[in-house]
Amino acid sequence: MRLTNQLGTIIKTFAPATIANLGPGFDILGLALEKPGDIVEAKIIPKKKVIISEITGDKGKLPRDSKKNTAGIAAREVLKLLKTKKGVEIKLHKGMPLESGLGSSAASAIASAWAVNLLFGKKLFKKELLPACLKAEKLAGGGEHADNVAASLLGGVVLIRSYEPLDIISLDYPKNLFCVVVTPELTLSTIKARKVLPKNVSLSQVVQNSGNVAALVTALERKDFDLLGRALNDEIIEPIRAPLIPGFYKVKQSALSSGALGCSISGGGPSIFALTQNLKEARKIGKEMRRTFLTEKIKSKTYISKINSVGAKEVK
Repeated sequence: MRLTNQLGTIIKTFAPATIANLGPGFDILGLALEKPGDIVEAKIIPKKKVIISEITGDKGKLPRDSKKNTAGIAAREVLKLLKTKKGVEIKLHKGMPLESGLGSSAASAIASAWAVNLLFGKKLFKKELLPACLKAEKLAGGGEHADNVAASLLGGVVLIRSYEPLDIISLDYPKNLFCVVVTPELTLSTIKARKVLPKNVSLSQVVQNSGNVAALVTALERKDFDLLGRALNDEIIEPIRAPLIPGFYKVKQSALSSGALGCSISGGGPSIFALTQNLKEARKIGKEMRRTFLTEKIKSKTYISKINSVGAKEVK
């Protein structure tokens, strides 16, 4: 039996990338991917502070100052919840591109928070860690957006019914649903992607998106793929953000023409996701989406994944 809450004990955790919004569900829907994701190695130190001793996979872009890094902030907030006088040293290994629309900052925070919790004996349930991770996410996104955070932490598909008070619902979903994510070699910060959002939207747009969100949740619960495809339609955010992603509509059409149930922007972009029913179709869709980006002289990377039902976890 491994001892926790001991100096020198090392815990390694993984937190997955996520797809936020799922088309019409702006800030209220998200799902976890099996890959990619971030890994955190953490150990207890005697002094109550958070040290980030190493970051890999970020090309030197992320701050090592724990007060300016989502992994460091999440660790500090969890230490407060645990009411411990000890601290932690963290090594962060980035497994996904930064500013890609895959919840990169959230994954770092989640992996860190779960590692610290495990180090001190797993005293907190996952949902009890959400406030700590949301405070960290505020640094990257300018607000406490739970769609990425909750999906990465809890796994599966999540619905944010309310932010005040925070009310998160885990949804059922088809186990044979495949996600195709194509990430172009572009960067698009969450803050920039939010600056273009409209201050006001028409009532007809709200009605349409509300109907699509309700239908999407119903489709997931019923395993109704036809309805899922019809519901994966965003009348409000996608048209505003699409110009930030060169070739977006061409890539989307290539996915739909290749058999995708639906296709939209992942989070704030520039990653684009599509959903389908089997691995063979997923590979075909990913290939065509990547080929279409190349016609815009943009290289990209494809991730194919089922929905991750676990979320944050310990790894060896």
